[in-house]
Amino acid sequence: MITEKQIEDFQRDGAVLVPGALADWVDVMRAGVARNMGAPGPYASENAVTEGRFFDDYCNWDRIAEFEDVVRNSPAAEIAARAMRSSTAQLFHDHVLVKESGTPKPTPWHQDGPYYFVEGEQTVSLWIPLDPVTTASLRLIAGSHRWDKPVRPVSWADDSDFYDSKQDWIEVPDPDQDPDGFNVLEWEMAPGDAVLFDFRTVHGARGNPGGARRRALSLRWVGDDARYVERPGRTSPPYPGHDMQTGQRLREDWFPILWRDA
Repeated sequence: MITEKQIEDFQRDGAVLVPGALADWVDVMRAGVARNMGAPGPYASENAVTEGRFFDDYCNWDRIAEFEDVVRNSPAAEIAARAMRSSTAQLFHDHVLVKESGTPKPTPWHQDGPYYFVEGEQTVSLWIPLDPVTTASLRLIAGSHRWDKPVRPVSWADDSDFYDSKQDWIEVPDPDQDPDGFNVLEWEMAPGDAVLFDFRTVHGARGNPGGARRRALSLRWVGDDARYVERPGRTSPPYPGHDMQTGQRLREDWFPILWRDA
């Protein structure tokens, strides 16, 4: 499922490839993505691309049966807990990302953490492609989950500040302009492989100007030490009306714990 070596690599680098982690669930996830794209949720976006199509949507697991099946019955929750070295795996949200062929726009470099209202040492996303990944690959900066400050969160549409309030951010890095300054992890992947990465790991993805369609489902999890934190504005996802206070664990009726260590 996940080896101790893979767990150590994840803890050290903030990211690791786990080949075949959800290979048995690819057809279920593809059906869920098709259902999601046919009936987008309120947070769906086309990301202001001028060529091709870059669709993403999140927080649909409780209305799309295939996604609920995956989060409840696949090995994802246990893999997440073991990678985090947590006794629990609590679902934060699902995220669909589809880059059609002919979409040159890359996903900008960013950390997920500053967009979220949760912080902790025990967080992980499972990024699972549903098509072979050879060109529109995920890219991650090894060790960036241990940087002293978070990276400035920006709008994917126009690179503007995500929050109105100025904070003590690190500017968004550009490893392509400084290839010797960063250790960038990147893998070719088969459907059902998974890249696991910490919410604080800086990552992006290449555009897809000429490759085949690239569908991916990302499942986001938190562990024992994750707690709600206030941000200087509306978070993404926003979860209006959650009524949580700083320092609380995420409420389990909205964010279910789906795996516990026996």
